[in-house]
Amino acid sequence: MFDVSFSELLVIAVVALLVIGPEKLPKVARTVGAFTGRMQRYMAQIKEEVNREMRFEELQKLQQEIQQSVQSTQTGMSEQAAEIKNALAETVQAAQATPVAAIKPGKPKTAKTTTSKRVKAAAK
Repeated sequence: MFDVSFSELLVIAVVALLVIGPEKLPKVARTVGAFTGRMQRYMAQIKEEVNREMRFEELQKLQQEIQQSVQSTQTGMSEQAAEIKNALAETVQAAQATPVAAIKPGKPKTAKTTTSKRVKAAAK
């Protein structure tokens, strides 16, 4: 933050010793140290609060992105469901429109009838 070298600190200490005096210098040094410590803690709190706000904003953006993706997925699934429903309805209408005469009646082939034919053919 501040660039203060050792020689500058030494000059400040000598001037403080001359101006304040040797009796009050320890008390002033403690007060300055306590003030400096409070300022450092205050700055650390401000930095933490700023970081917390930034994380909160990032989380809000992430939440919005997730909500948008869920909404778009839901919309896509609804559209696909509607397409399937329409295709099924068209198939049902086509099946209902087919004349009954076009459907060939017949005996369904099963494994039993096929096996009995083979047995009869083998017996001959």
